[in-house]
This record gives sequence, C-alpha cells and structure tokens, in this order.
Amino acid sequence: MFMLTKKELIAELRKNLQEDYAIELEDATSEEIFFSLGSAIKGISNQKWQKTWKNYLKEQQKQVYYFSIEFLPGKLLKSNLLNLGLYELVKETLADLTIDLEEIVEQEKDMALGNGGLGRLASCFMDAIASKGLPGNGNGIRYNYGLFKQQFVDGYQVELPDDWLKKGNVWEIRRDSKAVDVHYGGNVFFEKKEDGHLKVQYENQRILRAVPYDTGMIGYQNNIVNTMRLWGVEIPHSEEGKYRSIEERRVLEDITAVLYPDDSNEKGRCIRLIQEYFFVSAGIQSILRYYQRLGLSPSLLSEKIAIHINDTHPALCIPEFMRILLDEWELSWEQAWDITSKVMSYTNHTILAEALEKWPISLMKNVVPRMFQIIEEIDRRYVLSMSAIHSDELIQRTRIVQGSTIHMAHLAIIGSHSTNGVAKLHSDLLKSVVLHDFYVIFPDRFNNKTNGIAQRRWLQLANEPLSKVLDDTIGHTWRQDSSNLKLLMNYQKDTSVLAKLAAAKQTKKIELADFIEANTGIIVNPEAIFDVQIKRLHAYKRQLLNLLHILKQYFDLKDHPEKRIHPRVYIFGAKAAPSYHYAKSIIKVINEVASLINHDATIHDQIKIIFLPNYNVSLAEKIIPAADVSEQISLASKEASGTSNMKLMLNGAITLATLDGANIEIRDAVGDENIVIFGLSEAQVYAYYENKNYSSIEIYEKNPMIQRVLNAFINGEIPNIEQEGREIFDSLLTYNDEYFLLRDFDSYCAAQSRIEQEYQNSTDWQRRCLINIANAGVFSADETVQQYADDIWHIEPLFAHESK
Repeated sequence: MFMLTKKELIAELRKNLQEDYAIELEDATSEEIFFSLGSAIKGISNQKWQKTWKNYLKEQQKQVYYFSIEFLPGKLLKSNLLNLGLYELVKETLADLTIDLEEIVEQEKDMALGNGGLGRLASCFMDAIASKGLPGNGNGIRYNYGLFKQQFVDGYQVELPDDWLKKGNVWEIRRDSKAVDVHYGGNVFFEKKEDGHLKVQYENQRILRAVPYDTGMIGYQNNIVNTMRLWGVEIPHSEEGKYRSIEERRVLEDITAVLYPDDSNEKGRCIRLIQEYFFVSAGIQSILRYYQRLGLSPSLLSEKIAIHINDTHPALCIPEFMRILLDEWELSWEQAWDITSKVMSYTNHTILAEALEKWPISLMKNVVPRMFQIIEEIDRRYVLSMSAIHSDELIQRTRIVQGSTIHMAHLAIIGSHSTNGVAKLHSDLLKSVVLHDFYVIFPDRFNNKTNGIAQRRWLQLANEPLSKVLDDTIGHTWRQDSSNLKLLMNYQKDTSVLAKLAAAKQTKKIELADFIEANTGIIVNPEAIFDVQIKRLHAYKRQLLNLLHILKQYFDLKDHPEKRIHPRVYIFGAKAAPSYHYAKSIIKVINEVASLINHDATIHDQIKIIFLPNYNVSLAEKIIPAADVSEQISLASKEASGTSNMKLMLNGAITLATLDGANIEIRDAVGDENIVIFGLSEAQVYAYYENKNYSSIEIYEKNPMIQRVLNAFINGEIPNIEQEGREIFDSLLTYNDEYFLLRDFDSYCAAQSRIEQEYQNSTDWQRRCLINIANAGVFSADETVQQYADDIWHIEPLFAHESK
C-alpha cells in the first residue's frame, strides 16, 4: 500500500496551487484546493494505473470491455481517497489546516453521464471489477451535458443543461494518440478483387474523430487501477471543409451533447443512432488495435477479449466487430461469426416490450449502411441455420429483421453466447414470457445475475455514523468483505447496539432535514418517519400510487381534525424523460399536492412532502442514509431488479414493496417479518393480462375512498392541476389503469398502516433495521461481478496470475 505522510501531502498541495494558480494554500478557495488535491491524488493513482496496464500486457490476460451508453459515477474524490487508503489521512491533514473535507468535496461536479439504475449499475461494476482485481474496462460516451439539470418552475419540470465539464474534469486524461475515425452515412458497394474476393468500398461517407478520455477506476486498497474510456467527438482535419455552416457543426456536436437525445422526431432518432454507433465503433476499433499489439492469431480473440453489451444500446458491437473481422482482417464469414459470438455477451435490463430497442430499416440503411448489410446477412443465415430445427412460426418471431423494423434485442441474443437478467424473477420472466421463444432455441445461453451495489460508496462513504457503529460492534472486516455484515446478527437483542443504530440514523435524518430547509425553505421534523421513493419517474414505478395514499392520509386528517398520526415526511427524487409527457404531469401534480399539504396548518405538520429537484448520485448519498422506509412499489413483473432497494436496505431502511425485481430476494434474505409486502403477485398480474378482466372503473365505483382521492384530481381540491389532473384521472379510469394502481391501493394503504404501527415500537423497529443491514452483503457488486467473471466473461484477477 502506498504510504503518504501529512507533510508530503501538504507539500504537494502547495506545489500544485503555486503551479496552477500562483497562489498560497492559505489564500486558496475551496475550488482551487479541490482541483489541486485532485491532481495530487490522480498523480498517486496514475502510478498504479500504469503498473496495472503493464501487467495486463505482460501477462496477456483476458480482459472484459463493458459497453454502456450510461455511466453514473457521481463524485470521485472521496471514493478515490477511500480506495487508495488515504481517506483518513487527507481528512485529518485538511482538518489540521482548518479545512473541511466535505466543503472541498462540494466543489466537485457529479459526472452526469447517466439517467438512473442502468448507469449507476455500470459505475458500481467498474468499482467492483477493479476491487476484485479483475482486468476490466468501461466504454461509453463523454457527454458534454449528460442528461439534464432538473429545476421546478411553478411545479413543472424544466430541463437545463448540466454543464458539468465547464471547469474541467480533474480525473480524466485525454489520449489523442488513441483517437480513431468513425465512418457513417454514404453508400456501400462491392468490387471484385483480382483473386475473386469482394472488397467493400465506400463513397460520400462522413467521418467523425473519436477522442478517448480515460478515467482511472481504482480498486479498493489493492493497487489495481482499471480504465473507464469515454469517447468525445471532434471533426477530423480531413473533414473540416465539409462542415461549413454552424448548423452542420452543431449536428456533429449534438452526437455527444446529451444522453438520450429526444427521439420523438426524425432528427433526434438519427442523432441517437449515430451516437450509439459512434461509441461502439470507436470502442471496438480500440480493442482490436490493442489485440493486434499482442501479435496473436485472430482465432484466439475470444481467449483474450470479452465484450459485454449492457442493455441494447451497444448491440451494434456485434455487426461492428464482424465488419472489422470481415472487411479489414479478411476472415471468412464463418470464422468471424464464430469468434464474434464467443466474444459477445448481453445483459437485458427490461421486461417492458416498448423498452426493447428497435430501429426502422430506412434509418439504419441511411445512417450506417454497412451495419445494415451485416445485420441483414446475420438474419438471413440465422433463418437458414434454424430452418431444419424449429418451426417457421418460431423462426419468424425471433428474426432480427421483421417487416420494416430491426429488433436490437434479437440481434444481441443471436450474436452473443450469454443473455442474463438482473434479478431471479426478471430472469425467470425472460425465459417464460418476454424472451420465451429465444429460450426455446438457446436454453443454455440464459442465466441470472442479480444486480449488486458498490457498498463502499453507499455505506462507508455515504454513512460514516453507521459505519462507525459497525466498526465498534463487529470490527473492520466488513469493509473488505461485505458478507461479514452478517456478524451483526449476533446483536439483535443487544439494546445498546440497537440504540447506537438509532442514533446513527437520527444523525443522518437531522443532516437531511437541515439540507431540505437550506434548499427548499421547508422545515421538516427529524423525528418523523422519513418515507423515501427515489428513482426515475415512470408510470410502472408508480410514484402515483404513493401520491394516492398521501392524499388518502391527508383527507383522513382533514375529515377528523382530532386525529393524530406519527409525523411522516414523504421524500421524492426523480427525473422524467423530456419527451415523457405523462411522467412530467405526475411531477407537476406531486409538487402541487406538496404545496397544498405543506402549507395547511390544520393538519399540524403531520405530513410533509419534499420533492428534491435534480436527483443524482450526490443527492442519493444524502437521502439514503436518512431513510426509514424504502418505497419499492412498482407493479409486480415490471421492475427488472432495482438497486435503490439494495442501497436503502444496506442503510437500515425497511422495504415497503411489491414482489417485484430484487425485492423478492431481499425478502428471502431478511424474512417476511422484516419487510412489508403488499399488492398483486406477478402471477396475478399475468392472469389479468390473460383473462382481460381488469376493470378500474368497477373498483372506483365500489370504493368510496378511491372515489374521494381520484375526484380530487378534477374537482378543484388540488389547485393548479386542471389539465394534468384530468390527464391522470383519465389514465386511471378511461384508459383502465395500465399499472393496476387501483387494484393495489387498499393493500398498499394497509401496508402503510402496518409501517406506522411497527414504527411505534422503537426497539423492535431497530431490530428489523439491524437484520436488514446484516443481510445486505449478498447484494454487493463485488459478488455480482465475480459471478459474471466466472460464468460469462471467464476472466481471472491480475493477482491470480502474479501469484503463479
């Protein structure tokens, strides 16, 4: 382990401040100190990074390349300090200088490269792959503005540019020497060579220069630093004359401007497809250039390279890999296909049919014509290869090219050797329902890898008070191996430990209450139950069900002024996609209900609603340690896994959940009495689909409370929602409540009553919290990536080689 003294750290800080800002430490701002400290820390990690890379080259180890259109690392300073073993030293050194580390951390911008669970999972995996000593790399896009910065104006979501790169990114290294050209558009044709083989020729193509920006992914105190490579777009010198107008240049810049360009119009869809091909092509070219340095035969590619497709956005990895093997390396189709399918693996992240990515043939032909040709040939050969084995109906249903549409999930499954879901229920549903046809054809390719989280960040960094209680109670081994959290089970009846857990929680609740007041002006009671729902705003995640219960509770208090409940603070954090009108209407309604309830003195502050804008990793790190209740209330069968459920469980929140995604595995880990389950099961949901006998209007007509709550959306009781209230009312009744909120309403309200009742017995509640914390180790990303490494990627830790 690298040793650094306080004296050396101060000297390095002073040197950086003088060289970069011509300023003394005593006169430096917090921002200047952050960048100077970041440079010092990067200098230390760079030494380990260089050594790691040299060892990979020397050992010629098989490496995995994790392709994801999203990465959501959040801030890296504290994480890097922890993983380098420097956290306490830096904190103490700064304190000696009367500098608060937290104030320095606040100067860092979140790396806004993702939207939600998909991107955060990718970042948790990057941390875990390095921490397990595994040779692994991330491959993504260096978005200039990420998703968007969310603000609320008159209750409405407003999207502003998230200019996270405005002052630079201290952690990245631009590598001009590793830049590659990406070609798109134009026409593709074939010319016969003298030897009779066909040579691919291109005309009128556009060329993009892809420049890699590498960030070191530091393993937990093991001297391993892997690479997350993010690609930025530029105009090649040879193309300068073709981009004459500002408008043409803006189109090019749009390729890496934002995550998920609005695809509700043709221009947006075109940019999005170019974006996907851009980072795929750049990454594949980079990987194969590295492989050529090894001087090995193409036939050994799958023994040295694994490429993982994180959801369908990078599915073009398959035809792009084929393109290089066929067109540049001049392998036969059979050779190239055999290698490609052995190299590629795919994670499916969704059950929703509309989320399985599809592209119009016309757009694919126009934007990436060579990709279309290769996909078309993959499809043709797939049909031929299956024709003697399976029925024509089954083959036609599983084709990649169907009518005028290209199905990217079909391409990902057919072109890879492994398809996994991300929770047991999700993987089972993929096999039995969503991708059942493919399971019939390729049963050996399907497997489950339940998601995991980087527990170092979500406990050691986000919740120091709880971490200290754990250190004092069970020792420090849990920090290295989260399965040792199980040792806490020995203290279920130790009232002093339970009291310490309660005190740690209260510390974080007070901190969050202070943050809420400072940022919203609303005063909340830290003695209240903090009830938290933090995730993307989507109809299937059912933030609206949460709101319906809040309204019921509010009306109960209004109708019975003498009634007293345990105070409750409902905390929301969520962004809606810019083009997702319905989700944005729900945000508006939540904010208007919050305004109504928060300012109603007649309910004596028994309910508060806090919708914190611009939910991101840093905000999650403030909310999660303070949560008492974890809302995981998606309609059963719709949430692939969830990871906020794991983070909240780890921090001692009680899960209020449907039997969906990884909630089932949380229940299995903690036992029925330590989780609060409600609502329809997946089997009941599918029974409604099969029998087509769900009637929301019938439920409405028979349930006076549902009538009272829903009518409030259209009768003026909730101000300023005339349009949005009608939209929501109609979605639940006229359009028959797609996600069965009304069917689950009574069950959900009963579960909420159980929460309130159980919270009154503080000792019993803390025992339940302890059991959740103690059993959270099974959801460590370290364990998840080890399963990927063993079962799918077939990679070994670097130190496994070094010890041989």
